[in-house]
Amino acid sequence: MWGGRFSEPPSEALWRFTVDHSDRRLLADDITGSLAHVAMLGETGILEAEAVAAITGGLESIGEEADAGKFAFVASDEDVHSAVERRLFELIGEVAGQLHTGRSRNDQVALDIRLYLRRAAAERVADLAAFGSLMAELSDTVGEAVVPSYTHVQQAQPIRLGRHLLAYGWMAARDAERFGDLIKRLNVSPLGAGAVAGSGLPIDPSITAATLGFTRPFDNSLDAVGSRDLVSEYAFCCAQAMTHLSRLAEDIVLWSTSEFGWITLDDAYATGSSAMPQKKNPDIAELTRGKAAAVAADLATLLGIQKGTPLAYNRDLQEDKRAVFHADDTLATALPALGGLLASARFHPPEPDDRTVALDVAEALVKKGVPFREAHEAIGRLVAGLEGDSLSSADAEELSSAHPLLEASDVPTVIEAADRGTTLADESARLRETCQTLTG
Repeated sequence: MWGGRFSEPPSEALWRFTVDHSDRRLLADDITGSLAHVAMLGETGILEAEAVAAITGGLESIGEEADAGKFAFVASDEDVHSAVERRLFELIGEVAGQLHTGRSRNDQVALDIRLYLRRAAAERVADLAAFGSLMAELSDTVGEAVVPSYTHVQQAQPIRLGRHLLAYGWMAARDAERFGDLIKRLNVSPLGAGAVAGSGLPIDPSITAATLGFTRPFDNSLDAVGSRDLVSEYAFCCAQAMTHLSRLAEDIVLWSTSEFGWITLDDAYATGSSAMPQKKNPDIAELTRGKAAAVAADLATLLGIQKGTPLAYNRDLQEDKRAVFHADDTLATALPALGGLLASARFHPPEPDDRTVALDVAEALVKKGVPFREAHEAIGRLVAGLEGDSLSSADAEELSSAHPLLEASDVPTVIEAADRGTTLADESARLRETCQTLTG
């Protein structure tokens, strides 16, 4: 592509260091963008109709090869763009050289990654909305069990298990919203920006933008080819979603221990030990925690790539693909794995200690006109004096010594205390409706 300026071919060391095959997954997007570009060249009269027809036919043939999994990359292909152009020359001859008229690899790669991420973002919206819906379904089926909520990994207040599961459902819904919002910013075409300052030929970027389903063409050519903030924003969306999944994974790891005993994993979604026959390990959850860290590192990589690059295009920006593809692949595989684990698991959490109703007892005193701080101190003394016994075991003397207004009827059961606020069914329905709206 650039050999005319040079008297020697690339050295082996240069080739090994600069060539990266990770962009090969952009093959379909590169063909799509090239078809739109050549159509614009014909519509504006820059290319003759015969050349447009030949190039279009060649690209369509390459597209068929790609769809059938028969497109063959060769060692001399520097990237996916040169691979498509090389194959086009093989199919239609020298007229293939007209395809790159009015275009640079700089705006070409910026287009390809936007096409790819726009499509992938829509898939992640669907995946995350499905995960949120799964949390609603689990709340409906297993969510009535009463469990302790936790702060500082200490039992706090009794809740229904469904509340805990729905919390992760709302996180997934917000993650889906983030990807959906990003699509709006991805939906701007960079094609026509050229290498950095456009082309002197009478190209029309609005034509290619419309053909490719973008809302509009770029505003600034330097920004169009020299920015990768949308790539790092995509990685952030992946990283935040994986962080939420990692928190859920940590809960699952705890729940599956003998000490917690909340959940039994299905054999198909657990692994064993090579040494200890009794083990059933939550590897999906553990790997989710580890992979969340790797996706956070992908985001840091993308930010680092951009922070020192002057305008406009620099080759550093080509390093964006491996990071964002890894982040996207990780999230795309984590969601069904963790979702399958939860959908197939058996939940059997033990009822929480009734000391988790201590706040409710304090608030019972507040309802009788006792200042909250006074009530808080009184119930704290009561709990300390019981030395680990349940609140319901306190007799009338122990209650009155804690506070004269305290009675046995002020101590609710954990089931009574767990049913605060809206019903699980109402919240589950709202989450399910939200997830359905996200997918249109």
